[in-house]
Amino acid sequence: METDWLDRSEYPFASRFFDTEAGRMHYVDEGGAGRQQTLVMAHGTPEWSFSYRHLIKGLSARYRCIAPDYLGFGLSDKSRGWTYRPQDHARSLKALIDHLDLKDITLIVHDFGGPIGLSYAIERPDNVRRIVLMNTWMWSLRGDPAFERSRLFAGAVGRFLYERLGFSARFLLPMAMADKSKLTPTIHRHYLRPYSTPADRHATWVFARELLGSGDWYESLWQRRDRIRNHPALLLWGMKDFAFRAKELGTWQTALANARTIAFENTGHFVAEEQGATLCPLIEDFIENGPTSAEKAKP
Repeated sequence: METDWLDRSEYPFASRFFDTEAGRMHYVDEGGAGRQQTLVMAHGTPEWSFSYRHLIKGLSARYRCIAPDYLGFGLSDKSRGWTYRPQDHARSLKALIDHLDLKDITLIVHDFGGPIGLSYAIERPDNVRRIVLMNTWMWSLRGDPAFERSRLFAGAVGRFLYERLGFSARFLLPMAMADKSKLTPTIHRHYLRPYSTPADRHATWVFARELLGSGDWYESLWQRRDRIRNHPALLLWGMKDFAFRAKELGTWQTALANARTIAFENTGHFVAEEQGATLCPLIEDFIENGPTSAEKAKP
């Protein structure tokens, strides 16, 4: 797609592409293959690699940073007829990791990037060194009243809202931010522009539908969570998120035996957007030093 609208002071990265069965996947690869550590960043919705721009700029001097756009998102192809389910994005992410022959990965995940990215960690725990989680989940949300309301979006009404009105990027994104001053018109435009037509917005609606619809797949990951239980983990959590709350943070704290938690009391769902470059030294310290014994959760 055309990229003249990109503000290159915000997103000064070269575009790279990986051919998949459903089209070209766009990704950022900054920092050079000679770096000793590789960070793979898996985004949520309606995000794309743009949401990780502060981390890429702040960490690529020391680490190799890989940030893909899932098919149907950002600068990737938005082919008709593909499923766009999270489990299929997970297969595409694995294919990219294999294609680039990435080793000893630090996974950074947010929102839908949780199940999508962590599915790789569960399948290849030997190739994931540590994980960074921001307001995400990896279990079935069925039966949780906070998420059962999302069934409205799974049908025709939701499809109209997401595809015709651009509900995800136009309305839900600013609603989910605690500090709305961070979403300037220029920044907001970067979340709106990749989804300019109803066809471009289809994948965002599929994610809304699959929040509950892919519950069996999420639960299958959760049942294998012991495969990553002892991985060093950093939980960067926005406490003013109306979706993934203190309850979900507590679930992760129980599940991960080697975790450090940093809670942001005045931050909403989109932690990387609201906190920006302030996350970089926290992540760098975690990579270099890991959780201390006092910060480790009890097994």
